[in-house]
Amino acid sequence: MFDIEVDILIKLGISAVLGLIIGLERELKRKPVGLKTSLVICIVSCLLTIVSIESAYLFPHDNDVNITMDPLRLAAQIVSGIGFLGAGVILRRGNDSISGLTTAAMIWGAAGIGIAVGTGFYLEAFAGVVLLIVSVEIVPYLMSLIGIRRLREKEVQLKLHVRDRNKISDIISLIKKEEIKIKTMRIKDTNEGDHLIQLMVIVDFSEDTTDVYQHVVKVDGVEKLEVESMS
Repeated sequence: MFDIEVDILIKLGISAVLGLIIGLERELKRKPVGLKTSLVICIVSCLLTIVSIESAYLFPHDNDVNITMDPLRLAAQIVSGIGFLGAGVILRRGNDSISGLTTAAMIWGAAGIGIAVGTGFYLEAFAGVVLLIVSVEIVPYLMSLIGIRRLREKEVQLKLHVRDRNKISDIISLIKKEEIKIKTMRIKDTNEGDHLIQLMVIVDFSEDTTDVYQHVVKVDGVEKLEVESMS
């Protein structure tokens, strides 16, 4: 009995360490789901998996009653139930802008790591965490350096306020000359009497948001400018 309790504590401890690693990665990026959330998900997923397995072999021996239970029934419910938590971090900022998908996937991954530890697959769980960190940190960086051109680009949202509508075409032409590709464009008249131009542009991944601002703000006719990076 004592050995079983020690084994359970070891599993919970390992799941806490692995959840800590995943949480730190999200915390360093200032994402909605950080350290505490990842720890809770990983530890509780591991705990529920242990309870599911242990209870499956415990209850059939009570009072000679033949009770058949699936050892991983609770674990299966974790996989589907964690999707509700992941959906809460997915945000839609605009018609073409959705954020939080990676964080939602990391939540699902943390639950999977907890389940793996709970079932005793320690090596697989450690390998899974390493591959998760490599996938979200190192691979995107390598792709930005040596990947195809499309993988080395990012989207930036621009909001330009223009007073003279006759200058709109010239402004768009000047922006294109700065090696900025325009993906979508929306023009709207405001109550203040000027014109709001909303652009979703594509620039090189190495281009800083401040660099994009400096390129566009100097264009003649732009009264005010807002820049928001999507990555």
